[in-house]
Amino acid sequence: MTDNLVIDAKNLDKIYQMGEVKVQALRNVSLQVEPGELLAIMGPSGSGKSTLMNILGCLDQATAGDYFLAGQSVARLDDNRLAAIRGRQIGFVFQSFNLLSRTSALHNVELPLIYSGVRRKERHARSAAALELVGLGDRLRHSPNELSGGQQQRVAIARALVSRPAIIMADEPTGNLDSQSSREIMDIFTQLNQEQGITIIFVTHEPDIAQRTRRRIRLVDGQIVHDSAGRNGSSTFQD
Repeated sequence: MTDNLVIDAKNLDKIYQMGEVKVQALRNVSLQVEPGELLAIMGPSGSGKSTLMNILGCLDQATAGDYFLAGQSVARLDDNRLAAIRGRQIGFVFQSFNLLSRTSALHNVELPLIYSGVRRKERHARSAAALELVGLGDRLRHSPNELSGGQQQRVAIARALVSRPAIIMADEPTGNLDSQSSREIMDIFTQLNQEQGITIIFVTHEPDIAQRTRRRIRLVDGQIVHDSAGRNGSSTFQD
C-alpha cells in the first residue's frame, strides 16, 4: 500500500449468491487512485462498474481482496465503522438526485451534518457556502419542486460537498439532464477538481462524460480491460 494513494484496491473479487447460483461481479480487480484525480469508470450493463463503485465507496464489501481508503484498511470493517468512514471521506452524487421534496435546498444539504452531530449554526453556514459554490446561493429556501433538474443536481452536489470529503463518487450524474444542464454540471465537477483538489470518480456509460476526465477505466465482465493511465489492461480505449 502506497501512502499517498486515496484508493488502493488489490485483487478484489465480488460474488453474489443468487439462490443456488453464484454470480461473480468482480474478478481480481486492482485499482490505485492518487489524490486529485478526475476519472471515469465505464462499461456496459452488467460489467461490474456499479459493484466496484459500491465497494470503493464503502457501501458494500468485496468477497476477497484488500482495500485501503486514505491509507486505512477497510476491507474487513463492520457496517458501523464503514458508515463512519464513508461519512468523513466520501460524498455521493446519483442520477436520481435523492432529495427530500418537501424541504428546502438548504435543509437537504444540511442532512449529512445533522446525522454527524454538527451544531445548527455551523451546519447552516457550511451548507449555505456549499450551495454558493455550485451557483445556488440565491436558492437556499427553494424546495426541489421549485428547481430545474440541473439545479436539483447542483443541490445534490452541494450535499456531497458539505462534509468536506476527499472523494466524490458520481453515478451517472447527468443521466436525467438535458445536454445544456449536463455540460453545466460537468463544468462544476471540473471546477471542484481543479480548484478544490477533490478526487472525483464518475461511473458512467456516456462517452461525453468520460471525455471530460483525465483517466478512463473500462470494465468488461467484472475485469478491468483498459486503464488510460497505463496502470492496467490494454493500450487502446474503445467504447
